[in-house]
Amino acid sequence: MRSIHTISLLVHDYDEAIAFYTGKLGFSLLEDSPLDDSGKRWVMISPDGGAQDSRTTGNRGGANLLLAQASTSEQIKAVGNQAGGRVMFFLDTDDFWRDHKAMSAAGVTFMEEPRVEAYGTVAVFQDLYGNLWDLIQPT
Repeated sequence: MRSIHTISLLVHDYDEAIAFYTGKLGFSLLEDSPLDDSGKRWVMISPDGGAQDSRTTGNRGGANLLLAQASTSEQIKAVGNQAGGRVMFFLDTDDFWRDHKAMSAAGVTFMEEPRVEAYGTVAVFQDLYGNLWDLIQPT
């Protein structure tokens, strides 16, 4: 069996990204470890109930995000636009309205009003850098 356990996400700053994902989206910080003397860190986050540190426990059914601080001019230009303006991430929930309300109250910007589709209740939001996400409660 194969699965994707980690996706790298370019960010401008480790600490501001950690604050957004844990404070506004309710993600868990799984690891924040220095890699070397260059200032690079291994920063792994996950939605509650998602994957854990796959290096030690294996994938638990969802993907972790590895926050990678951009360090080259090409990487800096790509922050917030890694998917070329398309929705890049799909955040599943078991209670759309609970999470939509909590995220809205925390200041998350939704790009549209929630809608009901054949596949579930969904609304597009953006993260602090402009990456687009779907918050979705599958049917």
